[in-house]
Amino acid sequence: MHPTYKFLLVGLVCLLTSAFTEPVVAPVDHSAYDRLLKKYVNEKGLVNYKGFKSDEKALNDYLATLSKNPPAASWSKNEQMAFWINAYNAYTIRLILDHYPVKSIKDIGSKIKIPFVTTPWAAKFFTIGGEKMSLDNIEHGILRKKFNDPRIHFTLVCASISCPRLRNEAYTADKLDAQMDDQGRDFLNNPSKNKIGKDEAQLSNYFNWYKGDWTKNGQSVVKWVNKYSNTKISDKTDIEFLDYNWNLNEQ
Repeated sequence: MHPTYKFLLVGLVCLLTSAFTEPVVAPVDHSAYDRLLKKYVNEKGLVNYKGFKSDEKALNDYLATLSKNPPAASWSKNEQMAFWINAYNAYTIRLILDHYPVKSIKDIGSKIKIPFVTTPWAAKFFTIGGEKMSLDNIEHGILRKKFNDPRIHFTLVCASISCPRLRNEAYTADKLDAQMDDQGRDFLNNPSKNKIGKDEAQLSNYFNWYKGDWTKNGQSVVKWVNKYSNTKISDKTDIEFLDYNWNLNEQ
């Protein structure tokens, strides 16, 4: 082969390779969000929204980082999950601040002036990777659909008293499994979220609303409860579901 043609061929191969190879994108650093959580969320998961309101620039800067850096295929499963869990919780805080003061996130639904959008979770009020998104998109379209891990229900916080506690630290890939398990233990053993006895149990409506998630892969509500609850139940336990308290999770 003539040297000139060989040179051109090598150049073409390099060009095509670079065109179809996804650039390596470093995972997002969640330390800025971590600092905000440590500052404005207490050990019970209650939020100082007034404090967040006074520190909106720091929150907005973090959200801008999320917006510009969506998860890449090169990220690990835990890196992607941590990103989306933090995004859901941080954008929920942003939503509350946009309408603060408010007694409940559900009150925001009546303030939305978008055709066919009646809940705050369906409103596409933020953009990630150039795509307009809603909280529902993150929870149902990404986390539940793609990762198939019911423990996400222990991590997503819809700014309400009956939600799991908002951790006063960010989720990170290296600690994600331990963090989700800790959330499960905290949620199941908190009598304000679940009242569990051997013969009778009043469980969070999460176990009713998302029953399909808890019963996948040979699992069951009973098995998931027993994984984290100090008090064990059985198939003979009489299970009812608690009314959901939508009041704001405010300090």
